[in-house]
Amino acid sequence: MTKHQQRVAEVYHFFDNKDTVLGFRKLLDCAMDTQNMEIYKEAVALTDWKEQFPSYTEELIEKSKNLLQKIEKIPVKEQSLEKSVLRARNILKSYGSNRFSLGPVSVEMNKGQVYGLVGENGNGKTTLLRILAKEISHNEGELNYSFNEEPKNEYDLRTKLVYIPQRTAKWYGSLKDNLKFVLANYGVKPEENETRTLMMIARLGLWNYKHLKWSELSSGYKMRFELARTLLRKPEILLLDEPLANLDVLAQQVILEDLKSIANSVNNPIALILSSQQLYEVEKISDKVIFLKNGQYKDNSELVNEENDGLIIEIDTTNSREDLLKAFEGFPLEKLNFNGGVYVAHFSTDTEFHTVMSALGNARMNVVYIRNISSSTRRFFVS
Repeated sequence: MTKHQQRVAEVYHFFDNKDTVLGFRKLLDCAMDTQNMEIYKEAVALTDWKEQFPSYTEELIEKSKNLLQKIEKIPVKEQSLEKSVLRARNILKSYGSNRFSLGPVSVEMNKGQVYGLVGENGNGKTTLLRILAKEISHNEGELNYSFNEEPKNEYDLRTKLVYIPQRTAKWYGSLKDNLKFVLANYGVKPEENETRTLMMIARLGLWNYKHLKWSELSSGYKMRFELARTLLRKPEILLLDEPLANLDVLAQQVILEDLKSIANSVNNPIALILSSQQLYEVEKISDKVIFLKNGQYKDNSELVNEENDGLIIEIDTTNSREDLLKAFEGFPLEKLNFNGGVYVAHFSTDTEFHTVMSALGNARMNVVYIRNISSSTRRFFVS
């Protein structure tokens, strides 16, 4: 079974379980992978119908499955994910003596991968993204790219290698007209331009906002517009600086799911790096998480190999420290810290997470939240 067929089968599964929200977004991903304008037109028409009749769930499922049957018959050319598209070796950036310095940082990425970039403010996340985007220079190290075709000029490079800052520039006119202008710059003919633009608007949840102006959009939809404008250019490497800023919790989860799915496109996979303060949400969708502190680099693959650090658990409870210590009597508890309003308990390597949870339950502790952070970059924040 090809990757395209696997993605189509997954969409059938969503609709069989009546999960039309995520199922429809994944349906549009499969449609976009075909690069077939007739499929695009049907997907756009279905999106318009769905927005007009939001309560017609059974009809939506039937119509979606009919479109899926057409999509799965279309052959989709898969891009290879084996070759690295970005290779950075021992990148160093210094701003002079006794001032901030970044590195050394080494990163290698293939298309279809998502890397999270985390760290406290002022520790070099934006600097690293801008170096990888070739917006600013580095002092030492090597930075290489392997695009499908060698960029002909700076404009072509900025099509393949795209950096979206946290604060984007204001634009004028309607959202749809701005997106059509992007494709017009690439010489896309008017009818195809309209179809591709509407397809991207549908995929990024902008259907009911396509005629609005910049001042009429929330921060979240301005970010979605920037993504739509970028994705129409079919980038190969995408660098996002704090795309989750100013979004509510639900919107953060939706945009991350969308980014993961878009990066894993069959026809146009993307190497994606995104910086964020939302550590756990980013870890869920990332193949690797990079942590920066004072310009120094670590990543979560190092944690997997550190077998001697034992079990580390983060616990939020209304009980006292003494109650916790009593619950853990008989356990090889090495230390118990109070960090940022929660306790961080360190146990020896032979301790298992489920036994700790059982002990808390047996002691009738009022646990608000508990998480095993042994292999999470959260450890770097609490150590």
